Amino acid sequence: MEMSNSFLITTKDLVRTFPMGRTKIFALDGVSLNFKAGEFAGLVGPSGSGKTTFLNIVGSLDSPTEGSAVVMGKKIETLSHKQAAWLRNKNIGFIFQTFNLLPVYTVYENVEFTLLLLKMSANERRKKVMQALEWVKLADRAKSKPSQLSGGESQRVAVARAVVKEPPIILADEPTANLDAENSYNILDTMVTLNRELGTTFIFATHDQKVIKYLRRKITLFDGKVAKDEQVEPEKGKGEEQ
Repeated sequence: MEMSNSFLITTKDLVRTFPMGRTKIFALDGVSLNFKAGEFAGLVGPSGSGKTTFLNIVGSLDSPTEGSAVVMGKKIETLSHKQAAWLRNKNIGFIFQTFNLLPVYTVYENVEFTLLLLKMSANERRKKVMQALEWVKLADRAKSKPSQLSGGESQRVAVARAVVKEPPIILADEPTANLDAENSYNILDTMVTLNRELGTTFIFATHDQKVIKYLRRKITLFDGKVAKDEQVEPEKGKGEEQ
C-alpha cells in the first residue's frame, strides 16, 4: 500500500472500546488524525482521555475496535502478529515513563538489543550503538549497568535505544514523568536535536507542561475524542521552571 498524501500516519474514525461489566468504555471514540514526516507533536489531556491507547494502536501494540490506522503504508487492523512486530522493529521507536532497561545488561547491550532483531553485522551494530550514545552524551557510560545510572541517565539510555535504528517514528508515552525539571529539559533538548538532524517524527502522550512547551503541534484529547488540534510555537529556552 502506498502512503497517501505523504502522511506517515493516518487514522480514520478510530474507535477502541474495552468491556466493563455488561457495558463498554470508549478509550477512543472516532479519532481521525494525520501526521507528516518530521512532526514534533503531542497528545495532551487528562488521564483516561485516550492518549496512551492511541499510541499503542499507532505503534501496532494494539488494534482498533472500529475504524482504521495506517502507519508507513500498513493497515494496523489487518496485520498479523508477525507483520506488526516487523513494522515495530523496523520503523518505530518507543520511549516510556518507566525506563524498561534490562538490569543484567550494560548500557551498550541495552541499546544494542533492539538491533539484534535486524540483520546487521557486529561492526555495524557497534557503530550505531556508539553513535546513539554520543547523541545522548553517554558514550562514556557504555560499560555501566543500569543500577549505576541516575534517573536522567537511564532515560537517556532509553532514548538512545529508541533512536539507535534511526526509525522514522518515535512514540513517547510520558517520557519525563519520573524526571526532575533539569533532566526533563536535557531529554527534551536531545529529542529536538534528533528531530531536526534525523527528521524523526516524534509523537508524545503527556500532560507535563515541560513537554508541552516544546511541541510544535498540540492535539487535545478529551473522553476519547479530539477536542482541539492546533499548530503551536515552541517556547524558546528551557522555560521558567529550571
